[in-house]
Amino acid sequence: MYRIISGQWKAKRISAPKSFDVRPTTDFAKEALFSIIENRYRFDYTSISVLDLFAGIGSISLEFASRGCKDVTSIEMNARHAGFINATATELEMNTQVNAQRGDVFEYLKKNRNRKTYEIIVADPPFEMEVAKYEELISFVLKNNYLKENGVFILEHQSRTKLQHPNIIDTRKYGNVSFSFLKPNEPEVEETVEAVEEAEDEKIID
Repeated sequence: MYRIISGQWKAKRISAPKSFDVRPTTDFAKEALFSIIENRYRFDYTSISVLDLFAGIGSISLEFASRGCKDVTSIEMNARHAGFINATATELEMNTQVNAQRGDVFEYLKKNRNRKTYEIIVADPPFEMEVAKYEELISFVLKNNYLKENGVFILEHQSRTKLQHPNIIDTRKYGNVSFSFLKPNEPEVEETVEAVEEAEDEKIID
């Protein structure tokens, strides 16, 4: 069971079948996470796109939708879990906001590179995932045009899992759970040079 913290469905409790083997982000950690998102990034939920990787039973996806986000894509390997997200979104009349797809996250990221960008990408991989796979996940997200220039990639992991990456700008620990915040890659040098040359050409024309 988990609770929607805020928004249209504030305090709504969501219960999944007991047969589901899931580990939703705790209410305490989720509340802290969204407080950081709102105070640091100040996104307008109604105008952003969110990609929720390893979506589980939708704790993060439905939280964004409750707060007004109209474009939430949820990727979850377990077909029953993905179906539960869509069924719950329909029950709460958020089915036009949330699109849960059954699929392997790594395969999804391979197939959909350069198709769509997001302001917020959240990933909650299995806690037992090896550090090398975390590094692969980070690489897929940052190198394939998934994250907008003003966006943030939020990676949930065990606190004992120490991630090292130049794009990590902060890590917040909440007991056994930590969130690492990653910034987008800097624009390629070639693109920066071209922009400068174009600006100089415009000055000459003026």
